[in-house]
Amino acid sequence: MTVIIGALLFALYRQLIIEQQYQVTQYLESETQRYQQLALTVDRRSFAAQIRAADPQTALIAWRNSYDMVGALSFMPEGMPMLPQTRDFPILTGGPDKLHILTGGLVMTRYGPVLIATRTDNLATLIDKFISAAATAVMLTIVLTLALGYLFSKAILRRLVQYNRLSEQIERGHYDTRLPLSWRQDEFDMLALQFNNVLDILENNLMAVRGVTDNIAHDLRTPLSHIRIGIEELATKSPDEISEGCAILTEELDHCLATFDAMLSLTRIEEGQQTLDLQELSLAQLCTDLLEMADAVAESNEQTLSLSLLADHKVHGDKYLLFQALYNLVDNAMKYSGQGARIDIIQSGAQIKICDNGPGIPDDSKERVFERLVRLDPSRHLQGTGLGLSMVKAILSRHNAQITLSDNHPGLVVTIQF
Repeated sequence: MTVIIGALLFALYRQLIIEQQYQVTQYLESETQRYQQLALTVDRRSFAAQIRAADPQTALIAWRNSYDMVGALSFMPEGMPMLPQTRDFPILTGGPDKLHILTGGLVMTRYGPVLIATRTDNLATLIDKFISAAATAVMLTIVLTLALGYLFSKAILRRLVQYNRLSEQIERGHYDTRLPLSWRQDEFDMLALQFNNVLDILENNLMAVRGVTDNIAHDLRTPLSHIRIGIEELATKSPDEISEGCAILTEELDHCLATFDAMLSLTRIEEGQQTLDLQELSLAQLCTDLLEMADAVAESNEQTLSLSLLADHKVHGDKYLLFQALYNLVDNAMKYSGQGARIDIIQSGAQIKICDNGPGIPDDSKERVFERLVRLDPSRHLQGTGLGLSMVKAILSRHNAQITLSDNHPGLVVTIQF
């Protein structure tokens, strides 16, 4: 603001100087033409009379005739140039302002050189007053700008200090801390809102990590305890019992290893590290292969497994991964719906539904079951890793497909939309 106002005042000052010079030049030129024409049209006596009659408040005209000085001066200043060249010179008067500054020069006429000058000290005084007023305005602008800038910066720094203090609380582990939002809805509020969203995601991820850790400890503690007890008991068993015990311990270890392998595979799929073997697939053929694979298991559980193909649809995907995802869903339906249940596979265009008439899943758990190592309490007694549905969702996401769970009254409906 100070630089802009200073530049404007300087431009105005330059304009005043130029205007002053222009007015003086125009006036002297007009007076020059006037007295040159006057000398050509009147005699010497009339010419002298016209010079004596000139108003000294408007212009100063002086002419030296053969006898004395005619006009407002008692003598001709030395070194005066010929117009349009000009020079400033002072004169003393008897009025209240004794010293006047004039600007003028000589003009040649038929009766000799005539001094033509005009007063310029009034304009100089006006310019001096303008400079003083401009300097005062600039100083006031600087003071006002600094004051407003200080208040504005203090308001900004106050919020930054508050954000810094809250960030230190978050750094110390208080992840429920959030940055405040004001009524202004300015850039700081936009930043705080975005930062709060990041904190929400971070807190949810931390809660998920803690949940995964708890689930790992819960699911692996039992088989590891069995392995430890089995190893201790091997020392007291016969060779045949040792062979049988080793087989059981190996099965328990395989279950633990399968859990960690599944977690690594899930991470590779979610992060896009596993390359997909893309090819054109028929969803109807995929469901047909699924029925052939799972039908024997359903018969052993005295369950009914049916397939309905309404309209085929082609997709580009990894056949092995998609079949694995679909089989996991059908296997879950057979495992948790109970003996004698009915499982229906319905394929219609780009949609596949897997329906059962088992106990279903509560509404508040339909999204939670897709998290890693989450197993609902009624299923804890069944062997599994708790990663099946997480793997299913990761595979379908890589194939741009969505999976939703809904009630079948009774039972569960799993809907896959490619």
